[in-house]
Amino acid sequence: MDVRERLDRATADLEPPFAVIDLDALRANAAGMVRRARGKPIRVASKSIRCRAVLERVLAMDGFSGIMAFTLPEALWLVSTGFRDVLVAYPTADRAALRALGSDEHAAREITVMVDSREHLDLIEGLRLPNPIRVCLDIDAGFELGGGRFRAGALRSPVREPAEAAALAAEIVKRPDLRLVGLMAYEAQIAGVGDKVPGWYGLAVRWMQARSQRELTVRRGRIVEAVRRIADLEFVNGGGTGSIEKTARERVITEIGAGSGLYHPRLFDFYRGFTGRPAALFALPVVRRPGPGVVTVLGGGYLASGVPGPDRLPQPYLPAGLRYDKNEGAGEVQTPLIGTAADGLRLGDRVWFRHAKAGELCERFATLYLIEGGRIVDEVPTYRGEGKTFL
Repeated sequence: MDVRERLDRATADLEPPFAVIDLDALRANAAGMVRRARGKPIRVASKSIRCRAVLERVLAMDGFSGIMAFTLPEALWLVSTGFRDVLVAYPTADRAALRALGSDEHAAREITVMVDSREHLDLIEGLRLPNPIRVCLDIDAGFELGGGRFRAGALRSPVREPAEAAALAAEIVKRPDLRLVGLMAYEAQIAGVGDKVPGWYGLAVRWMQARSQRELTVRRGRIVEAVRRIADLEFVNGGGTGSIEKTARERVITEIGAGSGLYHPRLFDFYRGFTGRPAALFALPVVRRPGPGVVTVLGGGYLASGVPGPDRLPQPYLPAGLRYDKNEGAGEVQTPLIGTAADGLRLGDRVWFRHAKAGELCERFATLYLIEGGRIVDEVPTYRGEGKTFL
C-alpha cells in the first residue's frame, strides 16, 4: 500500500481540511536524529511541535531530554501541565510572565530564561522577584568575513567573543537574584540552510558552512572555557536539525536543540547529511474543476515565516505531479493546482500537502489526527486547540 492510499484509508471518515501526524514516520525521524546526536541528548524545540501530546511522545523516547520553548508564557504553561526542564530560547521583556515565574518556586526551578545583555539583567532584577531566576547566556554563532562585511547566520545575540561572554557572565554572577546555568549558540547558517543545492550556489553554501563550522568550533570552545571559569554551567546547547551530527562532535557541547526533523517539513529535504520521512501533513478537499489539468482545493494559503518566496509555500505532495498556478499561488480561501494528476481527481478527493516549516502548521488546525499503520489511533489538540496562541 503506498503512502497516499494508506493516508486516504486511515482518514476516510473525516471531512477535510484536517492535519495528521504519521507516527511511524515520526519515530523513524526521531531515531535518525538520535543516531546523529552521538549520545548527546536532544532538547526538543517546542516551536517545531506545538502539541503537548506529541511532545510527551517524543520525550518518552530514548535520546530526548528537556524542552526548548519559544516564549516564557508557553514555558509557564508547559511546566504547569507537568513538563520539566524548559529552556526559553529567546529573550523576554514580558514583565507579567517574569513576575509569575519569580513568584512560583516550582516554575523557577524548572524554567531557564535567555539573556544576552545587561538590559535583560536589569529588567529581571528590577522586578525584585522572591525566587532567583535561572538564566542562559546566548552567544552569536554567525559566520563573518572581512571584519563583518560578509555575514551568514541569524542576527541574534550581540555577544560574540570570549571576553564579551566572560564580562556578561561576571555581571550575572554578581547579582543574587540571577543564576547563570547555561550557554547557548545557535548556528542558523549551518543548521537551518540546506546544502543539497545544485550549481554554484550549492558550492558556495557548502564552502561557507565548512568554514563556519571550523571557526565556530574554535570560538565556541574558547567562549565556554572563559565562562566556565566564572560559573559552573549545567549545559551548553547548540545546533539544530540540520547540524546535529556536526555540532555533536564539539567537545564543549552537552546537548543539541532540535525539533523540525521530527515532522520533516519541506525545507528539510535539502540536506546532504540526512534524509527523513514527511510526518506532518494536511489534507484539503477538491472543490472545483475549472478545466482540463486543473483542480481547485479549499484553503491552502499557509505560508511559512522567513524571507517571502516560493520555498515558503506548502508543497502539494500527494498525488504527485501537482503545482501552483504562478499567478495565484496558495490562496486565502481556495488554491488552484495544475498538472496531469489533476485529471484523476474528483470533487471531494483529498490533496495532501506538506508545510514548508514544522510547527507553524499547528497554528492552522485545532487538532492533529495521529496515524499508526493504516488507522487513526488518537486525536489530540494542538496549542491552538487548547486555546493557546503564544505568538
